[in-house]
Amino acid sequence: MLIQLSVAFAAAAFIALAVFLILTLRKGMTTLGETNKTLGEVRNAIHGLTGEATQLIHTANQVTRDVKGKIKTIDPIFESAHNVGEVIQTVTETFKKNATDIGQSLNPEPEKAAVKSKSGQIRVNTKFQ
Repeated sequence: MLIQLSVAFAAAAFIALAVFLILTLRKGMTTLGETNKTLGEVRNAIHGLTGEATQLIHTANQVTRDVKGKIKTIDPIFESAHNVGEVIQTVTETFKKNATDIGQSLNPEPEKAAVKSKSGQIRVNTKFQ
């Protein structure tokens, strides 16, 4: 009778173990199904993002080409403005030099006499005589 009870407990334990394993495997299968579904959604989202990223890169390349073309168009204008600035500076310097020369020829300044004081310092006499 002891052997029959032992066999019955062993059979019951085996059945309980089999049921527990079946439940665990079913939960695992459910989790795997949800994971596969989520993975499919992620793949679809990535494909959509890849298309958008490709379109964004193409748009950025077009904008870059457009900006480069406009810079090439405007570059001669800036170079001309630089040349005009140099010409204006040259004319201004020439005008300033000529005005100074004319001013000096019309109003010659008397030379200022330098006087040495007792302390060894040089004093400039600015009084006109």
